[in-house]
Amino acid sequence: MKRAVVTGLVMALLSSSAISAPAYDLVIRGGAIYDGSGGAPVKGDVAIKGQRIACVGACPGAATKTVDAAGKAVAPGFINMLSWSTESLIQDGRALSELKQGITLEVMGEGDSMGPLSPEMKRLALQRQGDIRYPIGWTSLDEYLRFLEKKGVSVNVASFIGAATARIHELGEGDVDPTPDQLARMRALVVKAMEDGAMGVGSSLIYAPGSYAETDELVALVTEAGRCGGMYISHMRSEGNRLEQAVDELITISRRSGAPAEIYHLKASGKPNWGKLDGVLKQIEAARAEGLRITADMYTYPAGSTGLDAAMPTWVQAGGVEAWIARLKDPETRAKVKAEMIGEPVGFENLQRHAGAEGTLLVGFKNPKLKPLTGKTLAEVARERGVSPQDAAIDLVIEDGSRVQVVYFLMDEANVARQTALPWVSFGSDAEGQAPEGPFLLSSTHPRAYGNFSRLLAKYVRDEKRLSLAEAVRKLSALPAHNLGLHDRGMLKVGNYADVVVFDPATIQDHATFEKPQQFSTGVSEVVVNGQLSLAKGEPTAARPGQVVRGRGWTGWKDGGCRASAKDWNW
Repeated sequence: MKRAVVTGLVMALLSSSAISAPAYDLVIRGGAIYDGSGGAPVKGDVAIKGQRIACVGACPGAATKTVDAAGKAVAPGFINMLSWSTESLIQDGRALSELKQGITLEVMGEGDSMGPLSPEMKRLALQRQGDIRYPIGWTSLDEYLRFLEKKGVSVNVASFIGAATARIHELGEGDVDPTPDQLARMRALVVKAMEDGAMGVGSSLIYAPGSYAETDELVALVTEAGRCGGMYISHMRSEGNRLEQAVDELITISRRSGAPAEIYHLKASGKPNWGKLDGVLKQIEAARAEGLRITADMYTYPAGSTGLDAAMPTWVQAGGVEAWIARLKDPETRAKVKAEMIGEPVGFENLQRHAGAEGTLLVGFKNPKLKPLTGKTLAEVARERGVSPQDAAIDLVIEDGSRVQVVYFLMDEANVARQTALPWVSFGSDAEGQAPEGPFLLSSTHPRAYGNFSRLLAKYVRDEKRLSLAEAVRKLSALPAHNLGLHDRGMLKVGNYADVVVFDPATIQDHATFEKPQQFSTGVSEVVVNGQLSLAKGEPTAARPGQVVRGRGWTGWKDGGCRASAKDWNW
């Protein structure tokens, strides 16, 4: 009798415990839900269990944690289609400048990727490191991404394999064409990376040695990516004087390979080229009407940022930065380089010529002796030294032992604003995720690192009404997820990974400027990554829930791996 009573009490307690156990780990309640589809928002809840979304809409039931989103927007986490957080995440896994803008996925691999690496590539990478120093314990791209995940990062990470990385692995940094055997090995590197989860092949064709790749070589690599479910994404061969021809090449590569293609940071650079945007849009729309999947991404500023290598002919850069500097020290070669920098560019993209010396802002040096020049223009340094801007640029490269990071003012603000509303354009910062502390303070940066996404929502959505908030959210989330072939991210729907951002549309604001770029955006209160709060009440948490996000060719997927051709994939 006593045993029966005890048993009954235990069962009652267990039953009571089961009834009172929280139904969800986290519920975001009472917000305006923008699900990523581009449709009108619906007031309701987003409930999360584990890493996945368990309910969207009316979600009754208890939760371990609750976020009050009344008066705020609740959206899928934003996707940065062009991140340079390859090194910054090693230094600081929080990626605060990105996290505070609602970024939950950083996609890397513009031309160069962190693998695969040969022993010589590792040696040179260690030798060329700047403010951030780190050992290189990985060889493949997959090993690098898993290293970040194991180390602990606040955001998800993904990467393309760099076309230049595959080229350097087999050919070095010289201006040479691959033999059939070398090209076969480059193709095999792409297949291996795709089977490891790469998103496709990324190229950057204005910089040596990527610029040495001819169209046929790129088609060969992209064909492999396409049959492994990936895409081609490119900083095209020109964004200025030969812009239309560069778009034609990208479309041709897509057509011949069968893979979708995306233009990195769509723009028309240099005032004489601003009027070319209309023609470029017609080229892209015609290709899309043909059935090709051509898309683009952009950053929301009229200035870009890269190096002084983009001011000099690529022939002088063959063999790597050390060979480049050695040639610049030769008086005869220097004179030839100067003449080409001053004249109409032939065979290379001279961004400094488009921007002018006054529009070339110096933001990043390796040499401590040159760091006081940070924030000055090339024109100012040239005047202080009593030399021409071309001589100043050459001298700075020699003295710094690097390409020197600069900001070039190149684009028309009206074009930038117009592009934000194009339905097939997503967004990428083309910058690293950082924080205004530690080694990040040793150099400056472009304000896009801290403000690219919040600037879209503040300036172009709220203030200028270039596009609706619902459409902006779609272009920040579902559109890039679809382009990447990610079918369980990018939208707020049951079963998807719980990557969520909560922000106030009325107050979200970028604060970074070209004069003071290292200023956080405000207005994002919560960021959920794989079901955990990486940002709560506007501040980072201790959680590091970021994961490697893999492409469709990953052999770990049930239907992963490569096919006979890109046509065998359903996009």
